[in-house]
Amino acid sequence: MKKLLLSLAIFAGISSVNAQTPVGTVVSNFTLTDLDGTTHNLFDYLDAGKMVVIDVSATWCPPCWSYHNTGALNDFYNAKGPNGTNEAMVFFIEGDVTTTTDELNGIGPDTQGDWVTGEDMPIIDLTTQASFENSGLDIAYFPVMYVICPNRTVYKSGTAGGIGTLSLLNSYIGGCPAPASQPADVAVLANKGEVAHCEGSYTPKVQIQNNGTAALTSATVSISQGGTVVSTGTYTGSLATYGVATVTCSDIANFTGGTLNVTVSTSGDAIATNNTLNIAVAGSQVAASQFVTIHITTDRYGSETRWTLKNAAGQTVQSGGPYTDLASNTTAAQPVISAELNPSECYKFEVTDSYDDGMCCNYGNGGYEIKDAAGTVIASGGEFTSSDVRLFKTGVLGINELDVVAMNVYPNPASTEVNVSFEAKNADYLVKLIDLQGRVISNQNLTNLNGTQVVSISTENVAKGSYVVSITSNGLTSTKSVVIK
Repeated sequence: MKKLLLSLAIFAGISSVNAQTPVGTVVSNFTLTDLDGTTHNLFDYLDAGKMVVIDVSATWCPPCWSYHNTGALNDFYNAKGPNGTNEAMVFFIEGDVTTTTDELNGIGPDTQGDWVTGEDMPIIDLTTQASFENSGLDIAYFPVMYVICPNRTVYKSGTAGGIGTLSLLNSYIGGCPAPASQPADVAVLANKGEVAHCEGSYTPKVQIQNNGTAALTSATVSISQGGTVVSTGTYTGSLATYGVATVTCSDIANFTGGTLNVTVSTSGDAIATNNTLNIAVAGSQVAASQFVTIHITTDRYGSETRWTLKNAAGQTVQSGGPYTDLASNTTAAQPVISAELNPSECYKFEVTDSYDDGMCCNYGNGGYEIKDAAGTVIASGGEFTSSDVRLFKTGVLGINELDVVAMNVYPNPASTEVNVSFEAKNADYLVKLIDLQGRVISNQNLTNLNGTQVVSISTENVAKGSYVVSITSNGLTSTKSVVIK
């Protein structure tokens, strides 16, 4: 399938074009008029207990036309819509505001064919209707599909071809939470805190929703890990039916990541099945030193991949992408990026995919790895949707900060020989030359050294490129980079 991304100019005025709206998002209402002049209000259908399916396509989009020709959406509408079991409602929306109603009918240069004839579901031309832009449903590409539950949350989101087959659409029936029916019913919806944490205290934030018919005035959140309560929070206010709020809970000291078990409750809560949620918070790996290498392998659509490496202050210290697309479903190893970072500091690596299907695996087994100076993988991935985040902490400077100041590598760049000078203090030392893939090129074991030392490493037969010199003593390591020309 050819991936067709929207430009800001094409989709001006309609939400963000950065990514599809994630599952669990609470949407806002909209009212739209179809080609027959019938007005449709989203919340009217949701309040009637219906699941709502929305397909947003463009008349010029080949993947949209391919999905349209399966007939799955129209068949589902006829079976489960108002003329069938009346459990669901379906909308087909032409979402490119630059195309015309004529092109929906197969007339004009920017259309794949007649989108109207033979279709029974409501068809909406978004060209002159602005109500949809504040719905909270982002349109990052065509065709995108959303399945929305009566409690106003996104139940499914993705490409129409991926989540919109007839069998899948039928399987969604009954999967939504039941419409509000009891006076008191509170639910926990989503994690609104950090999905990864490096060190120190962690502040959980959870989104709750009033699924009761009466206003929710108070609720209690309890968070446990390994069976022990580690954080609590409270909500006070007045939430109308289906209203949402984010509860900031007490800090968890010295949190290193893991699964947090969230429970929300309120007085007289009638339904317990929606009171719990498990939150996975990724911890951080510790690198051997302040030197890391970043290895990116893109799939066929490298133009969709971007990444950043940020320090503890949120400043970008390295970045990459977009990359070049390939002609077939395969992979491309991008040039390795080496970075000398601050010692003993937390860093965040984030990779994004603008088409929301990650770097693996339908279009090639792409992925990423971050390795430390010893060649240990401290972060890796490739299968995600719109983004993937990993944290790691750099190692200490090494043997002793005063020794590190004295450590020197010269000449740099080097051609035939690298000299390593350092201050030894009655100990054994291991001196290595390591390439950026973590392979040891040379190593020297030196025993019972004291005072100023100079160790020479021959580089006559070493390939040109960037390397790392490491000195290890008593389990601690210091490193410096060197270029061999």
